[in-house]
Amino acid sequence: MKLWLLRIVAGIFVCCALLPAVAQDEADDPSGAAEDSAEPERDVRRLGDVIGEGGSEFSMEIPRIEMPDEPVAEQPDVTLPDPGMDDRLQSLLARRASVADDPAIEGELASLLDEVEAGARQALAADDVELATRYADVLGQFDAQREVIAEVAAERERLQEVQRLLGLADQALEAGSLLEPPEASALALYRQSLALDEDSAEARAGLDAVRAQLFVRVDELLAQGNFEAARELLVEAEAMDMDPESIAERRAAVAEAREDLERRLIDDTRLAIDRGNFSRAETLINDLIGMGLEEDRIGDLRGSLDDAIRYGGFEPGQLFQDDLEGMDAYGPAMVVIPSGSFMMGSPEDEEGRVDNEGPRFRVVFGRGFALGQNEVTVGQFRRFVDATGYITDAERSGTSRIYMAGSGRVSERRNVTWEDDYLGEPAEDSLPVVHVSWNDASAYADWLAEQTDRAYRLPTEAEFEYALRAGSRTPYWWGDGAPDEEVENLTGEGDRFNAERRWTNAFRRYSDGYWGPAPVGSFVANPFGLFDMGGNVMEWVQDCWHDGYVRAPDDGSAWVNPGCDRRVIRGASWSSTPPMSRSAFRIASREDSTDARVGFRVARDL
Repeated sequence: MKLWLLRIVAGIFVCCALLPAVAQDEADDPSGAAEDSAEPERDVRRLGDVIGEGGSEFSMEIPRIEMPDEPVAEQPDVTLPDPGMDDRLQSLLARRASVADDPAIEGELASLLDEVEAGARQALAADDVELATRYADVLGQFDAQREVIAEVAAERERLQEVQRLLGLADQALEAGSLLEPPEASALALYRQSLALDEDSAEARAGLDAVRAQLFVRVDELLAQGNFEAARELLVEAEAMDMDPESIAERRAAVAEAREDLERRLIDDTRLAIDRGNFSRAETLINDLIGMGLEEDRIGDLRGSLDDAIRYGGFEPGQLFQDDLEGMDAYGPAMVVIPSGSFMMGSPEDEEGRVDNEGPRFRVVFGRGFALGQNEVTVGQFRRFVDATGYITDAERSGTSRIYMAGSGRVSERRNVTWEDDYLGEPAEDSLPVVHVSWNDASAYADWLAEQTDRAYRLPTEAEFEYALRAGSRTPYWWGDGAPDEEVENLTGEGDRFNAERRWTNAFRRYSDGYWGPAPVGSFVANPFGLFDMGGNVMEWVQDCWHDGYVRAPDDGSAWVNPGCDRRVIRGASWSSTPPMSRSAFRIASREDSTDARVGFRVARDL
């Protein structure tokens, strides 16, 4: 309480103390005649005895109380946390309020402030920032320049920043932001808080939680097959001083799972390639690239895919046969024809050329295809008829065209079927089947497709000429004129049907020893590995007949018009003249016509 206020209270107390004495005297005189008493002097003296030094006369001298208008100095309203120190402080403040700039008082206060500073430092040392702050706040009221005040403020800001970072870290942890973004992830924030407070139990617990969730995340990525991300997390885990044994176990699990997945993806890729599902194969290869599969293995798969796209997984020139379902037998031997391009038709100056062989144009085969190594034989066609009960056009019509031995002409004869040879006699199974129409050849190809689940068909006209030429640009696949060796079953001037009959228009100085079809494969193969492409029997192809190549497809596909009834026949037969044996030669016939000089071979998409 202020000193001047104490003085006022004391004066009031003295005045109030006199009143009971007067009241008591009145109480002793019930008549109320105190004023008329014969002893006034005694009463006054008694009052004087209390108040001052009065004589026998009535007198009262009241000491004058000096009442300051304002306190000497306004003092801070502060409290120290230590009771003893606070009592001393309050006493000093009361004295300072009444006596300004008293050196004794200021000295005592400075000494007390030194003790307060020491208390603040002790609180800091004990990590009791709240207590240190209370001491520092009192110091700031008297001596704001004391260093401990700034130290306490810095410590308080540090701890506040730690709490802020911990809060953000907890939020990031809950959101699953363990490592990303780099500066605001749970890991980064817990590390920042720990850097500010290395003894923070919360920060250390948070880092433990991050480590635990990292392992959970690694396991999840492992299950998803994201091995690259799992490895990166394990590297981060290692940098966090996580359990080396746990890291090693997961690394081994990642490596094993990755190898298993690689094997599965590689197997699936090869299966997709084999089944012709090239888009899926491409997707799987990209997945393997993303997994980091070695470049040479990726190259092998891409090579297989490229080959499959062009050759169905085969190699150019490869020979294969497909199983026939439900039979202990195989389909015809097939040769893989390479992709490429050629000029279809004949040049205008080629000897023997006819107008329907032009105009020449380039055909490009973006993909390879397979073509029968030989013409379909009687035995192969028999398997088809026995399995299906198929009835040929010759059997329906009751006739076909054969070579007439007496006249040397090809004429119709009754009761000739696919089981007969060019003379109408029973044919050996190794001979090319003749007396079959375009319809019969197509039916056989469709049956093969059904039996093998592969895309068997008749070859297109462009495919036939491309495979017949086999890269040659000459009129014949073997050269410009008569062959120097037995290359095909052709009309040679040395061939004889009997002593009297020979070819009047034939290759000079050539003889192959056959009059009529020879067993398939009796002569040499052309450069693509195909037999009898330029001789033996002519062959049906898919295309409808057109009088020339204007608007013909340039991709090797069949040129077919709805409702056409004439189909193209390509290649040469045992009776074809040299001009008709050229690679560009083409004729047409009705889809149901049959002849002793016409057979077929099959093609297959790869």
